[in-house]
Amino acid sequence: MATTQTLFTIPIPPLKAHPGGTITCTLPAPQTYLLTISSPPDNRLTPPCCAALLSALDQIEFVHATSTQGVVITTSSIPKFYSNGLDLELALGTPGFVEKSLYPLFRRFLTFPMPTVALINGHCFAGGLMLAMHHDYRVFSGEKGYMCINELDFGSPLLPPMAGIFREKLRPDVYRHMVLEARRWDARAALEAGIVDSVEGIEGVMGLITERGLATKGKTGVYGLIKEEMYRGQIALLDATGKDVVNVKDLMVADLKRKKEGKAKAEKAKL
Repeated sequence: MATTQTLFTIPIPPLKAHPGGTITCTLPAPQTYLLTISSPPDNRLTPPCCAALLSALDQIEFVHATSTQGVVITTSSIPKFYSNGLDLELALGTPGFVEKSLYPLFRRFLTFPMPTVALINGHCFAGGLMLAMHHDYRVFSGEKGYMCINELDFGSPLLPPMAGIFREKLRPDVYRHMVLEARRWDARAALEAGIVDSVEGIEGVMGLITERGLATKGKTGVYGLIKEEMYRGQIALLDATGKDVVNVKDLMVADLKRKKEGKAKAEKAKL
């Protein structure tokens, strides 16, 4: 379905190896806000990208929507990728990135006062899949592309706010396959597992909106508040501050200490 009106474009400033890009909001149908992420080569969730997405949601809610009626869709202009997640080196090297950039983005989508749909048109890995899971609905587009939580493969633990959304929204067996096997899900497998709601692309999104009456779900103004209650466990993880914040470095250091102490204990027991 062709877009007919561009409402606004928000720049994504470049950062180190990432050239930046844009978030463009179009209106393919009344009260239907389509946010297209264009940040080559693979829509990494850098701090500027997170900030641009947050700004786009503010523009929709506070400037362009006359009420909280409507639906927000996110997708990518890059055919191969919806989002390839974080740049791990950049994320680890940016103090406070997850607490100040990533988690606020997840929380904003999770509690947005209108229905949200991730239109996944390519690979959706790691942090990209986490972002999609914080939407209310997910629709795959086309036969190409995989969804995957591949932290196991590149040696990074899952932090509680990152893992929590999968525990909230997926069946236990699907969650196990996803995080303990780093399974890659194509469109059909994702549909069968309940990870996505449709595999019919933009037509599937528009059908979902029509069939479920999504455009008017926010009319009473409590849609976001209901989601706050529905996902209060995940929100508590995203909102954690101070001593309650868990980070990758602390987890890795603690695990190295555990292994060192375990080895020493095991060696002593041999004697």
